Amino acid sequence: MFKRKYVAVIAILAAFGVAALPGPAQADSGRVNINTASAVQLQLLPRIGPAVAKRILKYRKDNGSFKTTDDLMLVRGIGESTYKQLAPYVSTKGETTLKSKVHARRKTTNAD
Repeated sequence: MFKRKYVAVIAILAAFGVAALPGPAQADSGRVNINTASAVQLQLLPRIGPAVAKRILKYRKDNGSFKTTDDLMLVRGIGESTYKQLAPYVSTKGETTLKSKVHARRKTTNAD
């Protein structure tokens, strides 16, 4: 009985395309070249808003191209935690291919 209900639920979800929906943190959804991206393109990255995007552009203008993606942590407002969320979506070479905003996963807390 339980098995039959489980199969039915999976079939319904598949029929509506729910199983095929991409997750919020798929690394293959595109990348942003931090050496050529505009402020708008930088804001597609998780946890990057207009203020941090401006600081990335200013850092790039003042210091030249980023040598590695780790250099993003030299920009005020991007620490290790933020960088870990950005890392799958940034590069220093190639075209910017990310087309939509990537939303950061929120940490869940256990309130006991």
